[in-house]
Amino acid sequence: MPDDVVSPLPSQRALGGLVTDVLREMITGGKFQPGQHLKEAELADALKVSRGPIREALSRLEEEGHVELRRHRGAFVSTLTKTDIEEVHTLRGAIERLAASRACTRMGDRGFAEMDAVLEQMKSVDTKIDPEDAVRLDLQFHDILYRYCDHGRVQRVWESIRGQVTVFLRARNASFPDFLDVGYSEHKELRDALALGDPQAAQDGIDKHIQGAYERLKRLDLPER
Repeated sequence: MPDDVVSPLPSQRALGGLVTDVLREMITGGKFQPGQHLKEAELADALKVSRGPIREALSRLEEEGHVELRRHRGAFVSTLTKTDIEEVHTLRGAIERLAASRACTRMGDRGFAEMDAVLEQMKSVDTKIDPEDAVRLDLQFHDILYRYCDHGRVQRVWESIRGQVTVFLRARNASFPDFLDVGYSEHKELRDALALGDPQAAQDGIDKHIQGAYERLKRLDLPER
């Protein structure tokens, strides 16, 4: 058969990555509920793949904190706890302070133009905003900060916890629907701190910015662990 007739199938490794992306999006998008049992056979049937890529994806998602693998019981969607929030918050604070201190001197007109475009979207919201849209705009703003920090390892750490931050932001926005009041103003304040081009001012701006979200999350009625 001619080579140009059949498209090559993705390798097992590539397929595992694709399945991971799909399941991660389903978890962070609320398609699966905290504590829900993720059965390999059912997932394989639904995604029309063998159980190998499913098993690989669940293992990766466990490393990211989205899934718990329980011996002899299988995989379960992780349940949000106060310990999770504290650990991710402190890790995010550490890497985002570094990212901000570097990005503030590297963003230039192009980087701030990208931030301003997101801020305009935030500012234009004048009615009740869907929690998913609030999360999308929030992360879109911070993605720019990480992209311009010019630090590959920091970027990779952010990508490894971004999914968990998504879950936290969704929980926060659902319980405290105050995006119309603070979404634009808080991100604009951070943008202005970055624009000073002073690494210390950028770090102080980050500390103030993410502390507010953390204080709201701590008020959620969650188990300790």
